Amino acid sequence: MPDTQTQTPRRTGFLRSFVRWLVIGVVLLWSLAALIFVAARWIDPPTTAVHIQRRLQAWIHHKPYRERYKFIPLSQISADLQHAVIAAEDAHFYQHHGFDWHEIQIAAEDDLEGDRTRGASTITQQLVKNVFFGTGRSMLRKGAEATLVPVAEFVLGKQRILEIYLNVVEWGPGIYGAESACRYYDETPARNIGRQQAARLAAILPAPLKRRPERMNNYSAIILDRMGQRGW
Repeated sequence: MPDTQTQTPRRTGFLRSFVRWLVIGVVLLWSLAALIFVAARWIDPPTTAVHIQRRLQAWIHHKPYRERYKFIPLSQISADLQHAVIAAEDAHFYQHHGFDWHEIQIAAEDDLEGDRTRGASTITQQLVKNVFFGTGRSMLRKGAEATLVPVAEFVLGKQRILEIYLNVVEWGPGIYGAESACRYYDETPARNIGRQQAARLAAILPAPLKRRPERMNNYSAIILDRMGQRGW
């Protein structure tokens, strides 16, 4: 008959060791992510988790894939496009510190009523998700994202967050960043995009693989109205 008194300490020791190494691994991964943000103050990201995810999906499904990605300074992205994206994605971008608690409350109330009509993720949250986690959804991802958002806000600052986001965000199949999107959809550099074009481009960001700028007149009109309310 097995010695259960001997087996129990062994199992307990193994569990403790596993948990200890798991915690160490999580801390190391978090530290690496934080260091990547520190580096991103000066170094433009060569790729993101979303970019890699799309390449893998194309490879798995044997589909052709062409990536358009060119990182440009924020000064070369028209103010209209910057304002349109903020108006569409994160109206309180310059007021919050990574989380828009008012929008989170509204989204939670909509969930309880079964009438979810909006997201609550800020541009900072979306940047963290784009860079590290791809498009997947899970509570574990949300938890990890929440711990990195304050790091991004503290290390990068608002202007650098906006610059990186506008350069890495997905704007269509294989289309990443404002410069690539403007040249693909409007055949012009990002610095030359006007209000109407900017609003249509911002309108496709929630679903860039399904939407096209020319079909977004209704939502782009709402974005233009939001811009006008803020004096943009």
